Amino acid sequence: MSEMEVLEGDRVKVRKRTPLGEVTYEGIVMPSSTDSLVLKLDSGYNIGIRVDETVHIDVRQRASETGDERTGEKETSYKKSEPGEVIKEGKAVVSILSTGGTIASKVDYRTGAVSPQFSTADILDAIPELAEIAEIRGRVVFSILSENMKPALWRKLACEVFDEIRRGADGIVITHGTDTMSYSAAALSFMLRTPVPVVFVGSQRSADRPSSDAAMNAICATKAATSDLGEVAVVMHGSTSDDFCYIHRGTKVRKMHTSARYAFVSVNAMPIGKVLYSQNVRDVRVMLAEDARRREEDSLTLDENIEERCALIKFYPGEDPAVFDFFVERGYRGIVIEGTGLGHVSADWIPHIRRATKDGIPVVMTSQCIFGSVCLRVYDTGRDLLHAGVIEGGDMTPETALVKLMWVLAQTSDYDEIRRMMRENMVGELGTRRTCSVQLL
Repeated sequence: MSEMEVLEGDRVKVRKRTPLGEVTYEGIVMPSSTDSLVLKLDSGYNIGIRVDETVHIDVRQRASETGDERTGEKETSYKKSEPGEVIKEGKAVVSILSTGGTIASKVDYRTGAVSPQFSTADILDAIPELAEIAEIRGRVVFSILSENMKPALWRKLACEVFDEIRRGADGIVITHGTDTMSYSAAALSFMLRTPVPVVFVGSQRSADRPSSDAAMNAICATKAATSDLGEVAVVMHGSTSDDFCYIHRGTKVRKMHTSARYAFVSVNAMPIGKVLYSQNVRDVRVMLAEDARRREEDSLTLDENIEERCALIKFYPGEDPAVFDFFVERGYRGIVIEGTGLGHVSADWIPHIRRATKDGIPVVMTSQCIFGSVCLRVYDTGRDLLHAGVIEGGDMTPETALVKLMWVLAQTSDYDEIRRMMRENMVGELGTRRTCSVQLL
């Protein structure tokens, strides 16, 4: 054992004798409710070590010191501020807007301490590396669990982003719960045309849990918000380790795992970028794909109108078409169906769909399959659905198709124009390339 007292936040090197030889670990001391020493390793994962006569601990860096052995840099100094105040001069201005979720808590990711504040000073107290990347503004737009997100809040969020960009923000980071992040990212993709990056970010694991992804995701998202990107995107972990984040287009991303840090995947598209992470924030690098929209490529516009009376129905074998009729009778203006395979429902649904489309209610077909495109021209059922007036959703995810239909219905009530707009690739939501795996850029 080391004679020096080990404190939370210290960086230590631990040597432990085992029957198979000596093993060595190095990391940050985390809080522990037992007698074991808990370390956050550089990989991002935590381990527990029982402290006994076989263990020797060397303190490599005190938590109270401003130097960082890992980077050789001195910690950036910054002043306290009120929300909205610029911290430093001479850097890009990034506005961090909080909507809630795990990542919105104040987090000291070295110790795991969590508290529910979210001012600019709180952000920099939690993740001081952000001050090296940009001048940070931070404020709460609303604080909710992401399952409580709704279209009215999408509108408010779009307006807040629009105002921040008009006030001179060079990039926007939106902290959001992961469960419905893909819906919100799609909504803002249609509502906004942006000359600067608008980046959604969240965390799968809270900072008081092993292998939290909160700090790295926030650093990568902020770096992406200062890059040459010029569209709405989602930035989240790309692997099990703390090595890189993917940048996903806001209309092509889906959460594919309940808890894994690499849960977010671009569906029927490649990621539009990648952020290579480093513990030295100066070495964090952003790489953009050729098809990513670039900064200043679009002028800033806002059209936040949206028709909330739209439904998303998942078809299953034997499902009563009365489920479909329920939404029609309730006055819903549009319906998206998650069909099977290429986009099918049972034959007894088709007369119900035909009546709805004749009444001017657009019905969009998507697929329950994760990858691939709807095609209603292969089997008889598909052709019958086309004759019944169904609009093919192409390779859109069901959630993107729903959000797009909501937005389109707020733009026009002309049925032919609705059909045309749903088939038009507006913000990268429809593609011709098909892929069933995420590949490295």
